Amino acid sequence: MHQPSTVQKGPAAKRFDLSATASGRFALEVLRGQAQVDFLPSALAGLVFTVALCAAGWEYGLYGLIGTAVGTGTARLLGVDRGRVTAGLEGFNACLVGVACAVFLDADHLSTLLIAVAAAAAVTVVTAAAARVLGTWGLPTFTLPFCLTATALTVAAPSFRHVWHLEGGLAALPGAPSGPTALSFTDLWHAFFTNIGEIFLMPQWYVGLIFLIGIFVADRRLGALACAGSAVAILTSWLLGAPADQVRQGLMGYDAVLVAMALGGVFLVTDVWSVGYALVGAVTSTVLSPALGALFAPSGGHAFTWPFVLVSLVFLVAAPAFPRLRRPE
Repeated sequence: MHQPSTVQKGPAAKRFDLSATASGRFALEVLRGQAQVDFLPSALAGLVFTVALCAAGWEYGLYGLIGTAVGTGTARLLGVDRGRVTAGLEGFNACLVGVACAVFLDADHLSTLLIAVAAAAAVTVVTAAAARVLGTWGLPTFTLPFCLTATALTVAAPSFRHVWHLEGGLAALPGAPSGPTALSFTDLWHAFFTNIGEIFLMPQWYVGLIFLIGIFVADRRLGALACAGSAVAILTSWLLGAPADQVRQGLMGYDAVLVAMALGGVFLVTDVWSVGYALVGAVTSTVLSPALGALFAPSGGHAFTWPFVLVSLVFLVAAPAFPRLRRPE
């Protein structure tokens, strides 16, 4: 175990120590909030994630940062436990809400930016409510606050002309399989990376690759689990005959990536039993994903990360019944 350094920092070193100032500490909290979308309390991973969002489009990077900053700042103002804020746990739901606004509304309009700011602040309250309810059973909130906020936002948006700037309603996910199911080699490796990118609602394979690099930079164990979750989702989708287009775009697999990391490396002690359990959960979320997509489609909604949240909560509630599965101390 590394011992803390006792070397005193000179004035020059302190000048470049980001955590030495209030603004620097806030910047680190925001970057950790970005990274906590994938369970990583790492500012470096958050920086890589920001690069990934900007690679998809500058507006996504901007909205992600604004959402995370507003969520983190709101938590600070409301006096949320300092440890949660420092670890980035008050920023990741707000980050996803901000990105969702840019994706599903028109990012070029001022009204969208104002909605993103308001929603990022509101999700802090939703997070606190969810934490109080789920904390009774010792369960984490996961991305439940994001799912609740984003679902309400996207379902309501088409009803308001100053908010909805697109023709018609939201593009709903198909309720039944359509199109060819055969996967080419290109489909396979695109899907492998887009499964990771779609966690942030980004369908570009190269964006998913950058996200994966960020995960490995912070935690190789979680990086390996993310890869395993993506591979299992692709295999499950292929065996069940999911449309190749949906598989390639990552719509069938991003929940499985999150489930694999959550159950196999974060909320249960990593061993052969928990990894196996996590991969079963990944399969379950892959099956549940189109079901929830079809459920939300009539109202113009999107499945977001609902499959991940529901599967992970059920599997964590069940875990104490299986003695071979252990929660971290």
